[in-house]
Amino acid sequence: MKVAILGGGPAGLYFAISMKLRDAAHDITVFERNKPDDTFGWGVVLSDETLDNLAENDPVSAERIREHFAYWDDIAVVHKGVRTLSTGHGFCGIGRMRLLILLQERARELGIRLEFETEIDDPRPFMAEYDMVLASDGLNSRTRTTFADVFKPDIDVRKCKFVWLGTHQKFDDAFTFIFEKTEHGWVWAHAYQFDDETATFIVECGPETWEKFGFGEMSQQDSIAVCERIFKDHLGGHKLMTNANHIRGSAWINFPRVLCERWSHENIALMGDAAASAHFSIGSGTKLALESAIALAEYLHTEPTLKEAFDKYEDARRLEVLRLQSAARNSLEWFEEVERYLDLDPVQFNYSLLTRSQRISHENLRLRDPEWLADAETWFQQQAGAEDNAARAPMFAPYKLRGLTLKNRVVVSPMAQYKAVDGCPTDWHMVHYCERAKGGAGLVYIEMTCVSPEGRITPGCPGFYKPEHEAAWTRIVDFVHRETDARICAQIGHSGPKGSTQLGWEEMDAPLKDGNWPLMAASEVAWSDANQTPKAMDRDDMDAVRDQFVAAAGMAERCGFDMLELHFAHGYLLSSFISPMTNKRTDDYGGSLENRMRYPLEIFAAVRAVWPEDKPISVRISANDWVGDAGVTPAEAVEIARMLQEAGVDICDVSAGQTSKQARPVYGRMFQTPFSDRIRNETGMATMAVGNIYEPDHVNSILMAGRADLVCLARPHLADPYWTLRAAATLGDRGVTWPDPYLPGRDQLYRLAERAEQMTGKV
Repeated sequence: MKVAILGGGPAGLYFAISMKLRDAAHDITVFERNKPDDTFGWGVVLSDETLDNLAENDPVSAERIREHFAYWDDIAVVHKGVRTLSTGHGFCGIGRMRLLILLQERARELGIRLEFETEIDDPRPFMAEYDMVLASDGLNSRTRTTFADVFKPDIDVRKCKFVWLGTHQKFDDAFTFIFEKTEHGWVWAHAYQFDDETATFIVECGPETWEKFGFGEMSQQDSIAVCERIFKDHLGGHKLMTNANHIRGSAWINFPRVLCERWSHENIALMGDAAASAHFSIGSGTKLALESAIALAEYLHTEPTLKEAFDKYEDARRLEVLRLQSAARNSLEWFEEVERYLDLDPVQFNYSLLTRSQRISHENLRLRDPEWLADAETWFQQQAGAEDNAARAPMFAPYKLRGLTLKNRVVVSPMAQYKAVDGCPTDWHMVHYCERAKGGAGLVYIEMTCVSPEGRITPGCPGFYKPEHEAAWTRIVDFVHRETDARICAQIGHSGPKGSTQLGWEEMDAPLKDGNWPLMAASEVAWSDANQTPKAMDRDDMDAVRDQFVAAAGMAERCGFDMLELHFAHGYLLSSFISPMTNKRTDDYGGSLENRMRYPLEIFAAVRAVWPEDKPISVRISANDWVGDAGVTPAEAVEIARMLQEAGVDICDVSAGQTSKQARPVYGRMFQTPFSDRIRNETGMATMAVGNIYEPDHVNSILMAGRADLVCLARPHLADPYWTLRAAATLGDRGVTWPDPYLPGRDQLYRLAERAEQMTGKV
């Protein structure tokens, strides 16, 4: 096969080597626009796993590369003058120029032609002359541009500015992150050693700080001088260096996240940054390139046709690329919003940084550095006011709201049961809620309980508006208080435009087949074309519903509930006022956010006035309508939370969506946690995180990183009422309370957990 490779970076060179190793008869030429010893990066970071893959593919080049690696196991974070060190991370680095020279030497040994200083403006002549063409021509790929209509690149230019520098200062003991507060804002550095004499030193900051410094108008040397001043305490008298003198100006750039819909066309394929880029903060760009080179070379020798090889290459590599890009996106977004976290205690800040990509979990950190994590857990327990301050997982730390103290941070989220009869909870509810109270969670929510018959979502929804409701709920609350140490919260709400619908296991959100009742909402906006149009509430309606909320809160108090939550989310009545998707009013209750929040805040004020002072009130919001700027955005959710906080709301239950049929949510594990994170760390308000949280690791990482104060789990508690007790057994925590009749079951679970741990240790 006659092969042309456009771009002589690591991807192109390693693909050429991999092809020759599989068939020495291949005629391969690498075309590179720069000189052999030109390189505009500094160090390259790889993992032990990638090194093993290289050794399996080509032991010769792998061994040469390994000889030049700088190894480190630690990550150091310098923040607020405190240097925090954690270990067990396993990195290695090599100079990019050294890596290129080694790969060039290996390519020549295998008979690969290298043509340098060759500009390629158009790949099409190569496609005509060669059997196969690989375009590894970098972030600014001309091949990708030429066939943009085929590859369909999505290029997202991110907001932070960075400049790639080097230094002879030693950072050979740890991959080091340094955060410095300057007169113009925060500036930070990513530093790591890649040979005996030189370290990479990437300087980064937000766009506002960059503009205030005037970096864009500076020469490179002036820009470097400013960076040297900022980081003088960490450079030990050494200079910062650039190898981008060919670039005019200060050489600061924005990172472009690249992802192409397709990676191949006819006989040409994209690889490396031309196909997909990963942010430097997780150091996986070269890893992606090298491993993709191995994969494509292999498929070209195992698949019967070029097209089938390309298809398999895309299918096999795309998932891995998307995984790494997802982690890289999480990481770069953390750095983009890092000023949100810089007031955290150094312990929590360090944890937040280490887990920013979500590739490192709480228990993974325990494997890497058990001593550091134990100290961090002890710190968390101390901050929580735990009596013994032992090193327990964050989920088992107590939490206090007003006069309410929860034994731990796990919350059984509200889950509609649709089993009430005429608004009255039944034996089903008695068993359902009491089982979950026995299961170890600190707080148990009841489902949204409606303030009036016409405020129900379905005929199966419970209420707080009849004497028999009060008796039934009191029976449940009394059991929880008598037989468990859990606390119980009543969530009250009004269905608004989403009412008079079928049971959850029938047709969700669809009108009843018969017996529908009239609806009301902020405006005459139906939930869907199939649902009835609600009446736009007038002042009399608003007064009546306000009084119903007050009456429901009074009943919840008489029942003995420990906490109250008002439902302002998910398209129900009060949500219909908040979201511009459903609020089309032109009076004082529509238009601006202040106006849209006016009636929900009136409800809260009226309820707070009758709810006991020592008992907390939460509010659930939809922090993202998932319709872009047409609805509530995460930024606007921060302002909503601020209004709630100023009104006296104790904690914000941060959900998202379900406010419009036009919503296009982005799902994934912990997919709503970033909204809680943003609200908590931008406003200082306590938050609860919800949404596809299902493992103890999720709970502990959210809490330890300061992304929420409480963590709500719904579906896991449907599958297992004893989720928290099982989690404790798995984590080896013996400090949780079991019901006395269940102690033999507890002891067996502990023995089985210990046996499993011993067997795993032997393996």
